[in-house]
Amino acid sequence: MRRELKSLNGREFSLLRGVSLQLQIPLVRFSYSEILAATNNFSKGRVLGRGALSFVFRGKVGLLRTAVAIKRLDKEDKEASKAFCRELMIASSLYHSNIVPLVGFCIDPEEGLFLVYKYVSGGSLERHLHDKKVKGGVKGSPGLSWSVRYKVALGIAQAIAYLHNGTERCVVHRDIKPSNILLSSKKVPKLCDFGLATWTSAPSVPFLCKTVKGTFGYLAPEYFQHGKISDKTDVYAFGVVLLELITGRKPFEATRPPGEENLVLWAKPLLQKGKGAIEELLDPQLQCTLRNTTQIIQMIQAATACVSNEESRRPGIDEIIGILRGEEQPIYSNRKKSNFSGIIDCYPQLQRTKSEMNSHLALAMLGVSEFEDDDHLYCR
Repeated sequence: MRRELKSLNGREFSLLRGVSLQLQIPLVRFSYSEILAATNNFSKGRVLGRGALSFVFRGKVGLLRTAVAIKRLDKEDKEASKAFCRELMIASSLYHSNIVPLVGFCIDPEEGLFLVYKYVSGGSLERHLHDKKVKGGVKGSPGLSWSVRYKVALGIAQAIAYLHNGTERCVVHRDIKPSNILLSSKKVPKLCDFGLATWTSAPSVPFLCKTVKGTFGYLAPEYFQHGKISDKTDVYAFGVVLLELITGRKPFEATRPPGEENLVLWAKPLLQKGKGAIEELLDPQLQCTLRNTTQIIQMIQAATACVSNEESRRPGIDEIIGILRGEEQPIYSNRKKSNFSGIIDCYPQLQRTKSEMNSHLALAMLGVSEFEDDDHLYCR
């Protein structure tokens, strides 16, 4: 039996209708019957993925049977209406070749809230990097080639740069990770899932949130420890993704030898060696050739800059793109520190005791990815 759903109250429904009328671009407003038909009554076989408060279904809509991904928010959650409004407003304002576009939405007072995105057929970066079945492939494919990994790194960096600097208001994604990076049939990377995205007043102007949200392993130290959010939050997470592209490892792997479970902590001493550590860092499935050595070094330099523990020394995404392209040398170590409203910008090196590490690994292995409450306190 399907569990009984709570209907939206009149105030919530009016608010949502008002938000939908204020959208910057015209979107398709689907009826619930269209959503139901598109997902074959939310068939289990149509499930693409799930989050803490949502399911995503594959479907087809319209006369042309356009393939879409339909995100169904959990209407039982008291924050669903707020989260829906924020994601709808942000996602509808984004236009970039490396960002999955929002196609439409559905607001039904009885059945809930739905966001309809364009379907990307190639699967997630996480699946290509870490799924053994995909890496081995039916025909013994070696997985993602270096050229594709480099293409993914540049494409997602450009998407992040657009969010931070190319929109009317700076957007911080807050959940950049391989499962939120989709690949088209031609291996074009596209950033998706804006469920945790939020606006900031300007790049590098931080604010505080009461409760940390995001995925463990990708959280910047200042965010994880103090709830401080800025564009540098995304830069750190992107650095972890770069390390995954370079090494083929996950952020946490309990089966690794002691001291190697945490990807960032294991990689940092090697990153300092630069070119000298390529053999130790590089995914065993890849080969370092004369053709790709330069790109590998550039990605190592970019990753090193991104995962700096000190937010004030972490470059902006435009500088990271320059490093990836070999257009400029990393200068993050000499960057001037700044201070906002008395918030400490210099965070000491993370020193994890054995018990802390075990705790972190336990959380990661359990898939703990989100925490509740989304109230923000601006540092003004």
